[in-house]
Amino acid sequence: MDAKQIVLASRPEGMPTTDNFAYQDVILPELQNNQVLLKSIYISVDPYMRGRMKDKKSYIAPFQVDQPITGSVIALVEESKSPDFPKGTKVLGMLPWATYSIAEAKTLHKIPPTNIPDSYYIGIVGMPGLTAYFGLIFICEPQPGETVVVSGAAGAVGLIVGQIAKIIGCRVVGITGSDEKAQLLTGKFGFNEAINYKTAPNLSEAISKACPQGIDCYFDNVGGDITDAVMQHLNMNARVAVCGQIALYNEMNLSTGLRLLPYILEKSVLMRGFLVSDYKEYFPKALNQLMDWVQAGKLKYTETILDGFDRLPEAFIGLFTGQNTGKMMVRV
Repeated sequence: MDAKQIVLASRPEGMPTTDNFAYQDVILPELQNNQVLLKSIYISVDPYMRGRMKDKKSYIAPFQVDQPITGSVIALVEESKSPDFPKGTKVLGMLPWATYSIAEAKTLHKIPPTNIPDSYYIGIVGMPGLTAYFGLIFICEPQPGETVVVSGAAGAVGLIVGQIAKIIGCRVVGITGSDEKAQLLTGKFGFNEAINYKTAPNLSEAISKACPQGIDCYFDNVGGDITDAVMQHLNMNARVAVCGQIALYNEMNLSTGLRLLPYILEKSVLMRGFLVSDYKEYFPKALNQLMDWVQAGKLKYTETILDGFDRLPEAFIGLFTGQNTGKMMVRV
């Protein structure tokens, strides 16, 4: 079987470019017992992948130069030597950026037969949904009537965080990077207010105006100057879930920024970074809740889907320039 794959050609310095990726034609070997041949349908691009492009020890192994990039993929079983995954089964797995691939059956999860779109299983009922759920529910522990602020609010995780907070009964303010996204947050997704940080003359003042009672919970997807501005408006006993720092991932020389510890100390703030894998034992319960909310129409979602395998590098780079609303992915 002939396939095409994308490898990491070189490690990015600063913002990734298309030169950091290379396309290869490969011939896949014969299937062995308990293996399946998969045809990729949707391939996810996610901000955390930028960290894996560095030759640096972290919570997950770095990508290797000249080796395929891997991530969440929804695929169709084309051939099978596993009784558990017959031909025609749709699956989710951590798979290479490839048109076709071979995987061990034990590493795959079946896509259940529901009315939820297949693509949602790498979005709202996949890793982004679980990330939003655990960061908000387990760390921020929002209460009805509290004010929740979400940065990167129009992204794959932020959209879900804000809506769950609304289900709980919170007042929700989203921070995003365009007027169009701000209008989408308040119009379609029920946020009480949205701030375009790119056009706000003074972001701290804009946050103060949008949050007259202060901030009880902050879900941080971006870090940098936005988080510096938010931290100045936290209430006593506020909770901060640190999910991502996308504003800093491509920085070559990090500035000190605001000294955060005085705010944490003076306001008795709980600030915790987390990985979705921290909560593996709760995955089934959380997924059931997310699916119930989606099917009941309480959680809405949107996706940015680029068509064509060759557009994967473009899609990935677009994450860092705000090209996506909701989950970014490529339809192969």
